[in-house]
Amino acid sequence: MVSWILKAVLGSKNQRELRRIRPIVEKINKLDQEFESWSDEQFREKTAQWKAELSKIDDPAALARRLNEILPEAFAAVKNVARRLCGKTWLVCDQPITWNMVHFDVQSIGGIALHEGKIAEMATGEGKTLVATCPLYLNALTGRGVHLITVNDYLARRDAEWMGEIFKALGVTVGCIQHDQDPSVRKAQYDCDITYGTNSEFGFDYLRDNGMATTKDQQVQRGHYYA
Repeated sequence: MVSWILKAVLGSKNQRELRRIRPIVEKINKLDQEFESWSDEQFREKTAQWKAELSKIDDPAALARRLNEILPEAFAAVKNVARRLCGKTWLVCDQPITWNMVHFDVQSIGGIALHEGKIAEMATGEGKTLVATCPLYLNALTGRGVHLITVNDYLARRDAEWMGEIFKALGVTVGCIQHDQDPSVRKAQYDCDITYGTNSEFGFDYLRDNGMATTKDQQVQRGHYYA
């Protein structure tokens, strides 16, 4: 009875989380409007500035706090760049695709949850692929390497090429692991700020690095900071 009353008054845990996140989303939207006056180069300069700052923070707790502080600005930058890309066309898996997506509030909420290490359940059509761009960019600023894990090589390549234009516009590099790549190519993909790939490829590369590789030069991965 008491728990029912508390839930009725305070709301469910999910509702409380949404109330906590809402002000952050409002700040993201406000910053997005302010960024309308920015040049494309200013976004890349801001990325370089953040990277330089975060590279000097060694303490994990301090780094996490700083990422949370810059989250609204970083998410707003991704959203604004996505809007600037609308109407532009590029090749995705050898097919021309015209960009027409901008982050809605629900996608910003999902991105915040993913950054915080939570599970974000989203229905079909709610833009899960786009949701990941915000936390990927934010955590890529650390320079420690970020991984996007999907289920097959096609989706890894598709999403790296599809979402990659956002990251390139912001000044971060994007790589993609494919099954038939040789070690030197794989290492180059892992050296990017953001790397797309499958769970099996990431897993087997880890096993090879920690079992078969006899020298550091033979290892292809460079750490596992955020996925």
